[in-house]
Amino acid sequence: MSTIAPQVVEHVAEVARAARTAARQLALLTRAEKDAALLALADAVDAGADRVVQANEEDLERGRAAGLPENLLDRLTLDADRTRAVADALRQVASLPDPVGEVVRGSTLANGLQIRQVRVPMGVVGMIYEARPNVTVDAAGLGLKSGNAVILRGGSAAGSTNAALVAILRAGLEERGISPDAVTLLSEGGHDAARALMTARGLVDLVIPRGGAGLIQTVVTESTVPVIETGIGNCHVVVDASADPDMAVSIVTNSKTHRTSVCNAAESLLVHRDAAERVLPGVMEQLAAAGVTVHGDEEMRRYAEAAGAAFQPITDEDDDTEFLSLDISARVVADLDAAIAHVQEHTSGHTEAIVTADRAAARRFTAEVDAAAVLVNASTRFTDGGEFGFGAEIGISTQKLHARGPMALPELTTTKWVVEGDGQVR
Repeated sequence: MSTIAPQVVEHVAEVARAARTAARQLALLTRAEKDAALLALADAVDAGADRVVQANEEDLERGRAAGLPENLLDRLTLDADRTRAVADALRQVASLPDPVGEVVRGSTLANGLQIRQVRVPMGVVGMIYEARPNVTVDAAGLGLKSGNAVILRGGSAAGSTNAALVAILRAGLEERGISPDAVTLLSEGGHDAARALMTARGLVDLVIPRGGAGLIQTVVTESTVPVIETGIGNCHVVVDASADPDMAVSIVTNSKTHRTSVCNAAESLLVHRDAAERVLPGVMEQLAAAGVTVHGDEEMRRYAEAAGAAFQPITDEDDDTEFLSLDISARVVADLDAAIAHVQEHTSGHTEAIVTADRAAARRFTAEVDAAAVLVNASTRFTDGGEFGFGAEIGISTQKLHARGPMALPELTTTKWVVEGDGQVR
C-alpha cells in the first residue's frame, strides 16, 4: 500500500478529533432532544430540496458524460420524490426507540453488587460509500439517534449532492445547538482521504463500507479501524417442486425487476426439475416482458426462447455475478439438495429465498442456507431496514460478528458494564 499524503492524514485526524468532541455531546442528549433535532433536520432537507435536486442534476450530468452505467445512475439519482423519502426516513428514525441506555442484562450478586450491561454509542463512525447520496442522510440520522458522530466519505460521482446535503444537515444541527461536527463530509483528498479514515485507529471507532465488491474488499483488507462488512448481493430465488406457480412467478419477477440496481435484487434463479414445466413458462413470460436477459443452462433455453426472452448460455462466472441490471443467471436443478448445494457454493451471504408449499423443505432451507437473511415465500426485496421496521438502515452486514443483516440503531451501539456497590471489596 502506497504512502498516504501527510497533509491528508492530518486533515482527517483534525476532522476525527472534532468528531470525537461532538460525540461526547451527543452521548449526553436525551431522546427528546435527539428526536427534536431529527425532525428539524427532516424539515431542513425538505426546505432545501430544490438545492439538493439541482446539485444532483450536476452529478448526473457528469455521470452521463463519463459513461456511468444505468444502474449506477439510478443509485445516484436523488429527485424530488427520493429527497422527500430521505427526509421522511429521518422522521421515522425519530419515532423509533432510543437504544442508548437500554439494559441488555443485569443482576444483583450475592455480595450486593448491582451489575448491568447497557447500550452506549460507538463514538465516531466512518462511512465509505459510492454513488448513493441517500446514505449521507441515513447515516447522519442513525448516527444522531444512536449518539454517534459520523464522518462521511462518499464517492466523487455524488460529490455535489453530498456537499449540498451535508451543508443542510450541519446548518440544521447548529440551529439546534448541536455541534455541526457530528456530521462531516470528507470532500477533498481523493482516495487518500478514504485510506486515512480507515487507518485513523484511536480516533475513529468503526468503519462501514457500502458499495461494490472492490470497495468493500479494499476497506476490509486495508483498514486498521474495526470494520463491519456490508457485502454484495448475489441473491438466489429457489423454486421448489411444490411451489405454487402464480406465487413463483410473482416472487421471481418482483425480486429481479422491482429495482435492479440494489443489493437485495435477485441475481440467480434455481428451479426444481419437477416444477419447471408448471412454473417456467409463466416466469419467462414475465421476465421477457420486463426485458430481462436470461443467462441459462440448456434446459432453461427452451423456456426462455418459447417466451421470447433474451437468452445467453450461462458461464461459471455468471453464477457468481451481481449483475445489478436486467440480467439473471438461471438453472434447472435436480432436487432441493442440488439447489442448496449451489446456493451454498455461490452465495454472497446476503439474502436467499425459497418458494415452496412444503414446510419440511422450508425448514431445511432456512436451517442449511448460510446467509444474513433467508426468506420463505417472499421477495428478496424485503431484506431492508425500512421494510423490517427499523427505519433507515446503515447497511446490510454479511459478516457474523457484532451485526448481521440490516443494521439500524442497535447495531450502531456497543455495550458497557456498569457496576454499583456500597463499599464491597474483593
